[in-house]
Amino acid sequence: MIRLFKANEPSPVIVQDPPDGWVLPPGVVWIDLAEPSRREELVIEACLGFPVPTLEDMAEIEATSRLYRLGDALFITVDLLHHTDALLPETRPVTFILSNQPLVTVRYSEPRAFTLVGDRFDREPDLCAGPFRVLVHLFEAVIDRMADVLERISGEVESVSDDIFVDPGHTRYAEAIKRLGTAQHASARITNSLSGLGRAVAFIQLDDDLADRPETREHLRAMSRDIHSLQAHIGMIAQAVDFQLNAALGLINIEQSGIIKIFSVAAVAFMPPTLIASIYGMNFQHMPELAQAWGYPAALVAMVISAVLPLWYFKKRRWL
Repeated sequence: MIRLFKANEPSPVIVQDPPDGWVLPPGVVWIDLAEPSRREELVIEACLGFPVPTLEDMAEIEATSRLYRLGDALFITVDLLHHTDALLPETRPVTFILSNQPLVTVRYSEPRAFTLVGDRFDREPDLCAGPFRVLVHLFEAVIDRMADVLERISGEVESVSDDIFVDPGHTRYAEAIKRLGTAQHASARITNSLSGLGRAVAFIQLDDDLADRPETREHLRAMSRDIHSLQAHIGMIAQAVDFQLNAALGLINIEQSGIIKIFSVAAVAFMPPTLIASIYGMNFQHMPELAQAWGYPAALVAMVISAVLPLWYFKKRRWL
C-alpha cells in the first residue's frame, strides 16, 4: 500500500496497485510504503529515480548496509518497535529515504509512531510542510513512544520489587523472575532501537543539506540528547533488574536452606529415639527390661527424652 501525504493538506491519499504509467501527484512530501508489493516498489523507483530496498536488504545488520548515500539520497534503516502495548514489544526494520524529493518510508510493520504522526498531520496539516520536517516529526514520535514503553517497563520492575521486598513470604518467585526476564528482554530491544536511531541522527547531521536548515539541525541535536537520556534510563532499569534478580535468587536460597535445616534438625532429633527403638527391637534372649512390667513405658520415656534434649539444645544455641 502507498500512502501519499501532501504539503499542508489533511488526510493521506491511499494508492493500491497503481496502473502502468502512474505519475506521482504534485505537492507530495511523504511517501509511506506499508508492506509494498514488488509492483508498488517499481512504480516508486520509476517516479523518484532510485531503488527502494527490499525486506531482505533492510534486514542487513552491518551499519554500512543500513546507513549509506546513493546519489543525492540518504538511505537510513532503523529497527523500530511495534506491538508496543504488549509486554514484550517486537522490532522490525524501517527504511527512511531522505533526498531533495519526497521523504520515502518503507516498512513491513505498523509502528505506533507512524499512526500518531499521520493522525497529527490530519489534524494539523501545516506540520507536514516538507520532507525534513516530516522526518523530524517521525523521529520525535518514535522517541516519545519509546519513552512511554520505558515508563511502563520501569513501573513493572517497581511492581516486582514490591512483591519481592515488601511481602516476600507470599511472593511467587518463578513468576517474578519471568516478569524480570521479560522486562530485561524488552529493555534490550529498546536499547538496540535507540542505538540505531542515534546512529541515524548522527548520520543525518553530517549531511550538507542541513547547513541551510538550522532549525532542523537543532531538532536533531535535541533528539540526540533525548536518546542519550533514554539510554541512561535503560541502564538504570537494567541495574534494578539485575539487583532484583539476584535478590530473588538469594531469597529462594534462604527458603531452601530453611527447609533443609528443618529436615536436618528433625533427622538429628530422631536419631537417639531410633537408636533406642533399634536396641529394644533386638531378639536377644537375655534383655532384663523385656521381662519387667515397667520396661515398655521406660523405653517410651527414654525415646521421648532423647528426642527433646537435642531440640532443647538446638534452641538454646539459636540454631532453630
